Formats: sequence, C-alpha cells, structure tokens
Amino acid sequence: MGFDTSGLLPLSDALQGMLAQLDGCCDSEQLPLPEALGRVLAMDIASPLSVPPFDNSAMDGYAVRLADLAVGAPLIMAGKAFAGQPYQGEWPARHCVRIMTGAPVPAGTDAVVMQEETQADGDRITFLTTPVSGQNIRRRGEDIREGASVLAAGTRITAREMPLLASLGIASVPVRRPLKVAIFSTGDELKPIGTPLAHGDIYDSNRYGVRAMLDRMGCDCLDLGIIPDNPAQLRAAFLKADREADALITTGGVSVGEADFTKQLLEELGEIGFWKLAIKPGKPFAFGRLPHAWFFGLPGNPVSAMVTFDQLVQPALAKLAGQRFERPLQLQAIAAEPLKKAPGRLDFQRGILTQGPNGLEVRSTGSQDSAVFSSLSRANCYIVLERERGRVAAGETVTVEPFGGLLL
Repeated sequence: MGFDTSGLLPLSDALQGMLAQLDGCCDSEQLPLPEALGRVLAMDIASPLSVPPFDNSAMDGYAVRLADLAVGAPLIMAGKAFAGQPYQGEWPARHCVRIMTGAPVPAGTDAVVMQEETQADGDRITFLTTPVSGQNIRRRGEDIREGASVLAAGTRITAREMPLLASLGIASVPVRRPLKVAIFSTGDELKPIGTPLAHGDIYDSNRYGVRAMLDRMGCDCLDLGIIPDNPAQLRAAFLKADREADALITTGGVSVGEADFTKQLLEELGEIGFWKLAIKPGKPFAFGRLPHAWFFGLPGNPVSAMVTFDQLVQPALAKLAGQRFERPLQLQAIAAEPLKKAPGRLDFQRGILTQGPNGLEVRSTGSQDSAVFSSLSRANCYIVLERERGRVAAGETVTVEPFGGLLL
C-alpha cells in the first residue's frame, strides 16, 4: 500500500498512511435547509447579510440621547419601540423612547438604559444612572458582517449550524451526497439475533455496532448480513459491495490463522495490506482498495472492532465523505485505582471518568479483554496508555479520551 507494514505498526503511522491515499469521493447537490441536517457542506458559506441587520436594543429599557440626560431632569416618554415595530415618530429634545429587546434603536440614540435603572411617573422617566455611549446597543454586523465566511466546506451540519444558516435567510445549501458503505460479518460460527444457538455458535453483534456508528456519521449503509467462510459467497459479497458502495467494512477474517482464502480473495480483487497494529485492543487490521471501493477489515473481537472503527475508520470515512475531521479531545486525569498494562502497544482501556474532589478521576470498567463488550458499554471514555508504559499505580496521571458522538 505504499508504506511499511512489517512488524507492529503504530496507530499514528497507520492513520497517516491511510489518509494520504484517500480523497473525497462524494458528489454535491443542493438541498433545502430542513433536509440538510447531518450532511457535509460542499462549499464555503458566506453571509448574504449583516447580523444583526440593524442597530438594536440589548435590553428592555429606554433609548436616550446623552445630551438630553446632561441636565439631570426627568425625560418625557415620546413613544415605544418593539421588535418588528420600530418607533417612527418625532423625537423631540428632552424626550426618551421606551424600547424592548431586539427593537431597532431610533436614529440618534446614544445608549439604552435598562428599565431597572429608571423610575417612571406616568410618562415622566427619571434615570438613576448615567449611561455611556453605546451602552446596551447591539451594532449592525456585530455578530457577522455581510460577505464574511461563516461555515467552511467540510462542515457537518448539526443542530448548531441549522439556526445559524436560517438566521442568514439561507433557504438551501450545497452538500455532499452521503458516503455509501457496505458491511458484512464473516464466520461460520455467527448466527442472526433472534435464532437459537447451537453449541459453538455466537450471535453476530459487531455488525450492529458498526452500522450504528455509520448511522451516526450520516453514511448510507448497505448491510449484506453474515457471509459464511465460503469462497464463492465471499467473492459475490465483495463484488456486490465494490459495485454499489464507496467503501466496504468487514469484521472478522483478518487475524493470523483465519481462513487463507479471505486474504487470497482480497489480494486477487484489489490491493490490500494486512497489518498488525501496535494498539490494544485491535491488533489485526486490513486496509486497501478493491477495483472501485476502499476496504477496511476490522478484527472479529467485539471491542477490537469498535475501537479500530472509532480510531482509524472514522477519520478515513470522514475524508472520503469530504468532511473536516478533528481528533477527539484528550484530558489528564488521576487513576483512582491500579491499572494493568504491559509495554509494547498503545492501550485503549475502557474507563469511567468522573469529577473527584481534586479534579478528574478515572477508573477501569473491569475486564479489558477484547471479547468483553460489557466493559465498553459501561464506559464513558478511553484510558489511553502510552505504548511503552507499564502498570499504572493509583494516583498516577493518565490520558483520557471522553467518548465522542459515535459512542454516545
């Protein structure tokens, strides 16, 4: 695949090697704003107007001219201004205008005095404080100036972006089509949920986790189900995925000692690298290219499949989808208990992060075996232990990575 895959490959090298080969593959389309939630912007968005579009009041109170207040006598209320109903009458000297939050300030206004700093006697208003110029006035363009860039191409539209775009009057946006990802599980021992298990069988669970994460990423999923260890059926599944999807993700069949025909078939159809990653869980991993689709082979153990998807496949799919991807936030916390660790691999242990009396604390969810999925379901973070680090004593500082949107 263009770089060394011998030995144990560091996670950062594997990710860098994959991303260097990937480019966005999704065409763009114009969608009405209500239909664009979850989609990736195909172009930068510039503001067609200033926000706010006019000077307006930040408080309920009175619009005043500083010169009228200099005398110190009460002012007469000339009228009222509401949001959507500006004051349009005459504004004689020694008068003020009652104004509500969001209402355009009348021409000539120097400041808005909040109503709590006034006393009213009919239409005579006494001011208890002396305002400064510009007080409680939101200026035109203070938030966004007309023509300014507000969202960059590659931004995924979430609930935060929707009201921003709507506030600019943008009715439709250019977005990328969803990335289409095919998935299937391999293994004769796998059985569909809802069916009885024979001795030696297990339920197919990885596919449900992978599909859930793809849904969170906004991908269209082509679920091909469980494919037995049969060369003809595997070939048919690979070819169908290659015809109909941008990427294929499989779970199982990439470990040393598993069916050789899986490896042979992949190498026959495309260019595939089988890696041993220097991470735990998730050492076996495959990446490459079929004739038309990219391929990601996840390990069969449940936790390993989820961790390698989260750490490796997620940023790769984001790049294919044209999405800007930021690495998750990592924090420092105190280990509330000893943690087992052997040097040699970067370890993503599953932990529970809490706020303790002296700062952030983290403890293990229990067994860290890659087949124990309950340890992941109880966790809210990874405890990220460096490759050469050994056992961790209680009280030591460790790096934690709170779960992002895929695992919440």
